[in-house]
Amino acid sequence: MDIGFIGLGHMGQAMARALLKAGFRLTVYNRTRARAEELQAEGAAVADNPAEASRGDLVITMLADDPAAEAVVFGEQGVIRALRRGAIHAGMSTITVALSKRLADAHRAAGQHYVAAPVFGRPDAAAAGKLFIVAAGEPEPIARCQPVFDGMGQRTFVVGAVQTAANLIKLCGNFLIASMIESLGEATTLIRKSGGDPQRFVEVMTNSLFPAPVYKTYGDLIVEQKFQPAGFSMPLGLKDIRSLLAAAETHAVPMPVGSLVRDHFISAIARGGANLDWSGLARVAAQDAGL
Repeated sequence: MDIGFIGLGHMGQAMARALLKAGFRLTVYNRTRARAEELQAEGAAVADNPAEASRGDLVITMLADDPAAEAVVFGEQGVIRALRRGAIHAGMSTITVALSKRLADAHRAAGQHYVAAPVFGRPDAAAAGKLFIVAAGEPEPIARCQPVFDGMGQRTFVVGAVQTAANLIKLCGNFLIASMIESLGEATTLIRKSGGDPQRFVEVMTNSLFPAPVYKTYGDLIVEQKFQPAGFSMPLGLKDIRSLLAAAETHAVPMPVGSLVRDHFISAIARGGANLDWSGLARVAAQDAGL
């Protein structure tokens, strides 16, 4: 299978590298060409524009936000214009539900297939091929994508034929992670300010009530205050919570915790945290407590 891969940020480059290691033929494109050229030595061909990366059987996009995805897909040298009839676009970016619907409609009109397949996992999981992939779309295109998904992930969850279902699950999942970071930040701040040992607290929690990898990963980052380099940046966290709240408003679902987390992301960024990992959200609680 000839695959195009567009978007080589921290996640995208790790995912593309995992596919190369799995033996897939890749043509890669990134707005900053040097990121694409880093993969040449590992066997990737480098495209000059998105259209050149969209001439195979499948093109994957892994982009930062809606504007980047819109430019790549609908631009003058974009995916829609170049992808042949019957070929597949797998959108693995975290985008809004509204844009996912627009992509599904546009590809259907062009005789192409669109599979929404956002992922859970940080760059280290992507590099190890251990992502969790949430896929939605027509069964046949998903089946064609499955060997590729297997090259990047440890499990694929197929959640139906309506593509937006995958995007909403991804946004809700990121909301739960952000809410956990907020709560863990508040709890560790109380432990610290009372003179306790936050590392011991996290050890107790992650080996009793919350033995989940996400608590261990973020608990360690929060305790060690290791917020750089950013595996997933603060502005991206804010973007995802805003996207979640937009979907919630569409369906008249109040999400007060989501609103609180959004405001704390804004506070963190206003205090100079734009270049931090989103686990730095925990720093807001500490700063509010005078630590």
